[in-house]
Amino acid sequence: MEKSRQTFFSAGSIALLAILFVALVILSESLLKGLRLDLTENSQYTLSQGTRNILTSLEEPVTLYLFFSEEASRDLPQIRDYARWVEELLDEMSERSGGDLVITRVDPKPFSTEEDQAAQFGLQAVPVGAGGDSLYFGLAGTNSLDDFQAIPFLQPSKEAFLEYDLAKMVSTLSHPQQQKVGLLTSLDMGPGFDPMSQGIREAWTVYDQLDQLFDVEMVSASADELPEDIDLLFLVHPRDMSERLRYQIDQFVLGGGRLVAFVDPFAESDMGGDPSDPMARMNAGSSSDLAELLGAWGVVYDPSLVIGDLFYALQVSMGNGAAPVRHLGILSITGEGLNNEDIVSAELEAVNFSSAGWLEPREGATTHFEALVHTSENAAPLEAARMRFLSNPLDLLAGFKATGDRYALAARVTGPAVSAFDSLPEGELADAHLSASGDAGINIVLFADTDILTDRLWVQKQNFLGQTLVNSFADNGALVVNSVDHLLGSSDLINIRTRATSARPFNRVDALRLAAEKEFRATEERLQRELEETERKLTEMQSSREDTDLAVLSEEQQAEIQRFVDQRLQIRRDLREVRHDLDRDIDALGTRLKVINIGLVPLLVIVLAVVFGHYRRRRQREVQA
Repeated sequence: MEKSRQTFFSAGSIALLAILFVALVILSESLLKGLRLDLTENSQYTLSQGTRNILTSLEEPVTLYLFFSEEASRDLPQIRDYARWVEELLDEMSERSGGDLVITRVDPKPFSTEEDQAAQFGLQAVPVGAGGDSLYFGLAGTNSLDDFQAIPFLQPSKEAFLEYDLAKMVSTLSHPQQQKVGLLTSLDMGPGFDPMSQGIREAWTVYDQLDQLFDVEMVSASADELPEDIDLLFLVHPRDMSERLRYQIDQFVLGGGRLVAFVDPFAESDMGGDPSDPMARMNAGSSSDLAELLGAWGVVYDPSLVIGDLFYALQVSMGNGAAPVRHLGILSITGEGLNNEDIVSAELEAVNFSSAGWLEPREGATTHFEALVHTSENAAPLEAARMRFLSNPLDLLAGFKATGDRYALAARVTGPAVSAFDSLPEGELADAHLSASGDAGINIVLFADTDILTDRLWVQKQNFLGQTLVNSFADNGALVVNSVDHLLGSSDLINIRTRATSARPFNRVDALRLAAEKEFRATEERLQRELEETERKLTEMQSSREDTDLAVLSEEQQAEIQRFVDQRLQIRRDLREVRHDLDRDIDALGTRLKVINIGLVPLLVIVLAVVFGHYRRRRQREVQA
C-alpha cells in the first residue's frame, strides 16, 4: 500500500512538473518577450547602436519584402542557414522600430504573381539544380511615396556588410529627399564646348553618376564662399583658391560638413590653359595641394612626388608592334591593396591610378588615418617632373629601388581636428569662428590622384544607335560614389560597425597547411636550382669538348645527368613526405577534436551526473536518519 502511494505521488509530481513547465513557457512568451542574450563571440545577433538609432527615428513607415525560394533552396543548406539568419536580423530590426518597419516574407514560386513581383523589383533569379529551378534570395523596400530600393541577391560572401546595407536602405526610404553635393573643380569634368573638336564635350562618367544620384551644384573655383545648403563638398584639383575659400572649407569640415577631396602631384587631365594652343598642350599637367588644411587634418602630402610600384604597375602599349612595357606610374590596385574592412572600398576588384601621389598621417595628429587604397611593398617615390616629358616608361626604372613601405593613395580621416586658421581672414565676416571640431570630429575621404576620375582609366564608351554605352573595366567609379554615398549617410549610418561573419575558420588547420606549403615551395625551389645548375654544367661540358660528335653525350655528362635524376627522385620523395606530414598533422588534430567532442565531454557529463546523484542520495539518507 505504501509503495502504491509513493508511485502515485511520483507520477503526480511528474505531471505537476510538466504542467508547471508548460505554464512557464507560456508565461515566458509574454513576460520575457524582447529579452535576448547574445553569447556569440562577435555579438552576431546584436544590432549596432547606429542601427538602433536609425530604427527609432524613422520619419515614415517602411516595408521590406524578403523574397526567398523555399523549394528551390531545399538542397542548399548554406543558403538556407544564411536566409534564417537574415530573417532573424530583419525581425530584430522590425521589433526595434516600434512597428514603423514592416517585414513581409515572399516565396516567389515559378509562374506565380509573387515571381512577377520579384521581377518588377529587379531581383536576380539564380538557376540552381539540374531541373533549371530559379532561386530568388533578394530584398526590396518601399515607402509611402512609392520609392523603392532593392538588393537583387543577398550574397553570403557579403555577410559582413549586411547590417549596413539594410540600415542604409531603411534610412534612405525613410528620408527620401535628395541630398545636395557641391562640386568645386579646376578641371573640365562637366559637359561643355570643346574648342579642339568644335563640338559638345561630354561630361566625365563620374560626373554623370553623381548628377544622377545626388543634387549636384557647381561651385566656381574662383568663388570666395561655399553655398550654405550643401551636404557634402566634392573638391577636385584645388588650385589658386583664395584664402577666404580655404577658410570656408576649413569651417565647413569642422562644423560637421562632409568632404571628398582629390589632390594630385601631376594631373594629366589638366590641359594647361587653351586646349587649342599646341604650346599649352606641351605644358599639360599640373599639381594641386590643400597645404595648411591637410596639416590641420593630420595628413602629410608632397605635391612634388608621385609614387611608382613595380607590383601593381600596368603594362602599356609602345605602338609600332613593340612589346608592351610596365609603367611604374600607372597602377592597377587589386587584392591586398584594397581595404576590405571598410565599407567604401570593400568588394572592389581593381582601381586604376595614374601619376598619383600618396598620403600619410602626420606625427602627433589627433585624427585617425585609415588607408582605403595603398601600394605594395615594391613601391618608391619618383619626381613628378619626370612624368611631364616621359617618352619611354622604361626610363622610370633607372635608379628605382623599392623602399619596402606601403603608401596610401586614398584614405579616410576621422576624429578631432583643429582649425588651420588662427583668426578670420581679411574681409571674412562670420558669426563665430570654429577653432576645433565638435565632439563628433571630422569625417573626410582624401585621394592623392585626380586622374582616377577620368574615363580613360576605368570606362570604355561606345555609340550604339545614337546612345552612349558605358562599360567599366575597373572600379574607380564605384569607389568614388561609395565614398560620397557613405559620407552622406547620417552619423549613425557611418558608425555602423562592420559585422563579423558567422563562418568559423579552422585557424589551426590553416596554419598547418600554410607551414607545409611554405616548406613545399622551398623544396620545389631547391629542385629548380638543382636543375638550372645541372643544365649549366652540361652546357659547360658540351662547350669544352674537343671531339666533333657533340650529339653523343660523354661519360662525364651522362654521370652528371644520372646524378641529377637521382637527386630529383629524392626531392620528389621529400615533397611527398611534406604532403604526408601535413595530412598526418591534420588527421591527428581531427582525432583529438573527435575524442574531446565525442568521448571526453559526454564522459564529463556522466561523471558530474554520478557525483550529483551520489550527493543527492547521501543527503536523502541523512534526512531520513
